[in-house]
Amino acid sequence: MAPGNAPFSRAEYTRRIAKTRAAMQQVGIELLFVTDPSNQAWLTGYDGWSFYVHQGVLLGLEGEPIWWGRHMDSIGAGRTCWMGTDQIFGYGDHYVQSTQCHPMQDLAEHITRLGFAGARIGVEMENYYYSAKAHMVLAEALPQAKLLDATALVNWQRLVKSEDEIDFIRKAARITGKVMSTAIDRAEPGLRKNDLVADIYHAGITGVDDLWGDYPAIVPLTPSGLDATAAHLTWDGAPMREGEATFFELSGCYRRYHAPLSRTVYLGKPPQEVLDAEAAQLEGIAAGLEAARAGNRTCDIANAFVGVLKSHGIHREGRCGYPIGLSYPPDWGERSASIRSEDETVLEPGMVFHFMPALWMDTWGLETTETILITETGSAEPLCNIERKLFVKD
Repeated sequence: MAPGNAPFSRAEYTRRIAKTRAAMQQVGIELLFVTDPSNQAWLTGYDGWSFYVHQGVLLGLEGEPIWWGRHMDSIGAGRTCWMGTDQIFGYGDHYVQSTQCHPMQDLAEHITRLGFAGARIGVEMENYYYSAKAHMVLAEALPQAKLLDATALVNWQRLVKSEDEIDFIRKAARITGKVMSTAIDRAEPGLRKNDLVADIYHAGITGVDDLWGDYPAIVPLTPSGLDATAAHLTWDGAPMREGEATFFELSGCYRRYHAPLSRTVYLGKPPQEVLDAEAAQLEGIAAGLEAARAGNRTCDIANAFVGVLKSHGIHREGRCGYPIGLSYPPDWGERSASIRSEDETVLEPGMVFHFMPALWMDTWGLETTETILITETGSAEPLCNIERKLFVKD
C-alpha cells in the first residue's frame, strides 16, 4: 500500500484506473477532471468532508492520478489517498469564496504545466459539485482546450463491483440490519420522531461488533401518516401516533459503502387496503427478484414488479431502483443505470442495486425495499437480513 490509508490494495486502484482510461479513450478524452467525491474516492481513496469547496482528481492516459484541492485539505489527501504527496496539489485559501479569483484558475495553471493546455478535457458537467461558474472560469483560463462532457463516465465503470467492494457492502448491510431493527423496535405511540432518529443515528455510527459505522449519504427518511405519501421527507419533533404507517428508509455505511433498506411500521390495526397493497407489493418484489438475473436487463426487474401490481389493480409509475455502493452526500445512488421500464442495461454478476418498489398512495405510504446483488447464477441475493413484511405494532 502507498503512503495514505486508502481502504483497498494498489491492484484494486490499478484495475479501476485501467477501466476508466479505456472509457476515456473510447470518447477521445485525453485528460479527465473528476469532481464527484464518490468518483474521487473510487479512483484515489480520498475521504474527507471537503466537497463544499472546489476539488477534484486529474487523470491522464498515463501515470498516476493527481488529487487537487484546497491546501488544508491536501493534508487529508495525503492521509487517505494511495498516491504519494508529489501527486497531491493544494491551492491557497485566498481562492476560497473569493470575488477576485477562482480555484479553477489555479487548476488551469496545473493543467498547462502538465502539458494539457490544448487537450480534450472531460469534465462532469451534470454534477452536484461542478458549478456553472467553475466551468466558465476553466474554459476562459484554457482557451485552447476543448472541454467535453464526461458526466457519469466514471460512474458507469463503478457499476460492477469487485469482490473487495462486495465485502464492504455486506459489512454495511450488517450495520443496516442493526439500524433498521432499532427503528422497528423503538417505534411506538407517543415517541418523538427526533428521539427515534437519534437512536437510529446511534445504532448506525456504533456499528456491529468490530465494524464501525460511517455517516450515510442520505439522512434517515422517517415520514408518518400523510407525510408518508411523499418519498423524501425526514423527521420533526412530533410524537408518533396510533393509526399511522411510518416508513423507514435507512442505510448502514461502512468505509463509505452503503446497503439501503426500507421497512414500514404500522401502529395499530392496518386498514384492509394497506394489507392488500402489502400482499401485492411482496408478490411484486418476489417477481422482481426472480427477474434480477445476469443476462436480463434492468427493465425486466421493473416490468416484473409493475406487472404484478397491475394484476392487483395498482398503478405504479417511475423508477424502481438504482445502483449503490460508494457514495457521499447528498445521494447514495450511483447515477448510472436505473431499474425502470425504459432502461435496458444488461445485468452482470457483481452489480448491486437498491431495489426500491415503494408505494406512495393518497393517504399513506408503504416502503419495502432491498439491496440486491446480481449473482453468477440464479436470482438476485438480498444482502440485508430484516424480514420482508409490514411490521404491525398494535
